[in-house]
Amino acid sequence: MGSTWGILLAQADYVALISAGVALVIGLGIGLSIERISKRAAYQRRDEIIAQARQEAENLKKTEELAAKEELISRREEMEKEANTIKEELRDQEKRLDRRESNLGELQQDINKKERMVEGLQNKLTERQKQIDVQESELEQLLREERDQLFKISGLSPDAAQDRLLSQLNNELKNETGAVILKHSQDLKENCEKLAREAVGMAVQRCAASHASETTVSSVDIPNDDMKGRIIGREGRNIRAFEKITGVDVIVDDTPGVVIVSAFDTVRREIARLSLAKLIQDGRIHPSRIEEIVSETEKEMDAHIKSLGEEAIQEAGISNVHEKLVMLMGRLNFRVSYSQNVRRHSIEVAYLTGLLAEQLGLDGTLARRCGFFHDIGKAADHEMEGGHPAVGAELLKRYGEGAEVVHAALGHHDDIRVDYIYTVLVASADAISAARPGARRETLEKYVRRLEELEALACGFPGVEHAFAVQAGREIRCIVDAKQVNDREAAKLCREIAKGIEQTLTYPGEIKVTVLRETRTVQFAK
Repeated sequence: MGSTWGILLAQADYVALISAGVALVIGLGIGLSIERISKRAAYQRRDEIIAQARQEAENLKKTEELAAKEELISRREEMEKEANTIKEELRDQEKRLDRRESNLGELQQDINKKERMVEGLQNKLTERQKQIDVQESELEQLLREERDQLFKISGLSPDAAQDRLLSQLNNELKNETGAVILKHSQDLKENCEKLAREAVGMAVQRCAASHASETTVSSVDIPNDDMKGRIIGREGRNIRAFEKITGVDVIVDDTPGVVIVSAFDTVRREIARLSLAKLIQDGRIHPSRIEEIVSETEKEMDAHIKSLGEEAIQEAGISNVHEKLVMLMGRLNFRVSYSQNVRRHSIEVAYLTGLLAEQLGLDGTLARRCGFFHDIGKAADHEMEGGHPAVGAELLKRYGEGAEVVHAALGHHDDIRVDYIYTVLVASADAISAARPGARRETLEKYVRRLEELEALACGFPGVEHAFAVQAGREIRCIVDAKQVNDREAAKLCREIAKGIEQTLTYPGEIKVTVLRETRTVQFAK
């Protein structure tokens, strides 16, 4: 029984082992089949990808070929256009060359014609010269015969006749020489006057400068009227201290928002104005602070005066100037003459003198130097005795200026005998700068008197009812009686008034005359 079970168990194990082997074989077959199927699918996918890539490559190749063909076509078209353009330009050049060649041919024909004409004229002139030579020889023969006949008739020898003829000719030449000298003297005088006017006119035209009118007062703006009390101070101690330190007069009146600083010394007035403006801005106004601010402002003013002098020297185009003369020229910025700034006037005179000298062939640099320093004495005439010409000459001589410059400053008002031509030029330039319109301001009385004379002159003509001077005397408007003066008479009256003004009055520039004639007819509808 036991052996039977053992046999059965062994058989069962054998069957199980066989089943396992069969299962393994079946599994291996299935795996191989699956692997074969997957490889076949992979190869098929590979073939599809390769085919697709080949198709895309073919498409890309065709696209590139099309793009290349299009680009080639476009480039070919551009080259054809450029070639056509070049051909057109060549045709145009060919046409121009043809026209030029035809013009040259015509010109050559004209030249040939002119050469033939010149040859003909030359032949005629040669024949004419021969005829003239024959006639001259015949004329000389006739003159000799006539002279011999005259000697026989007069009974004089050739030497006596020659002496009498020369004596008569000498007397005639004396008279003619005197007349010629008088004529040329008059012409020379007229030419000199003309050249002088042209030189002065050219200098005035080339030099354009403007001047601002100067006064003896300056105004200082204040923020409010309460500041006036602080400027005056307790019992007036602040304003007295300010006036004592600066040497000016301070006017505090009822004018709102303004304090007036008055002084004839413009440097002091400017220092006072700047100092007062600083005190107002600072707010601390008392005697010690006033003294400190004024001292500080004086130092700033010295530096400002020096810079003004250097600017003027540079603008006038001169060099090698003593430092003291630089300071004096800067001070002239605060000096006025008939409301004309003397520093600007000196620069303008330097320009004019230089221009006049250059037109006359003289040294323009030296002339500018003479004109620039001619009024230097006005910067120190209150410190030295004498007028500004003598003071200026002394200063220029002291600080190393040349004899021409010193003499120009001394004699530019024609007070002495002129030794240098530059002095005359400086005097002329000084007169031009001072007398031109707008350089010097008229006084109010003179201005009002001129307007009154203008209106009175216009009202003196018959038919003029009213006359009004307008535009600062540059125009006079006359209202006439329409019953006494008609349109034609109005035009004649306008011309007569203009002539009367030219002959009677002295005025700068020109005056426009306007005659107004008006007729009014008025009716009332009831």
